[in-house]
Amino acid sequence: MKQILFLLIALFAIPILAQGTKEYTIDNCVTAFRPDKVEKTSVGYQYWFVDKDFVDGRTLKVSVVAPNSETHAPHVHAEDEFFFVLEGKAEFTLAGKTKIVEGYTSFYCPSNVEHGIRNVGDKELKYLVIKKYNK
Repeated sequence: MKQILFLLIALFAIPILAQGTKEYTIDNCVTAFRPDKVEKTSVGYQYWFVDKDFVDGRTLKVSVVAPNSETHAPHVHAEDEFFFVLEGKAEFTLAGKTKIVEGYTSFYCPSNVEHGIRNVGDKELKYLVIKKYNK
């Protein structure tokens, strides 16, 4: 019985306590855009406002894609994610179907379903990606 109790504590209580050791302050919870932290891509750039190491894999980034380009082809992964178009004209792909949208439009991508986003406009496409990576 003691072994089962110890195992339950190890599996549940210790990870919960470990998560609580990070201190969240106004300084580390507010992230302003910094050009020196931009990551260049082949068709633009991305900027991580929240990376997967900050809070249990949850992330927030902005992607900027050049006109008539895409960061990568439609793909599949285990995590679900949200896209939110800030500016530009995007083509969303979900399970082989497409839809063209403009700013202030969101797109939910369920896990393990082929999805993608590409710039189909003549100006930069700017969008947010909200995702939780599995640890």
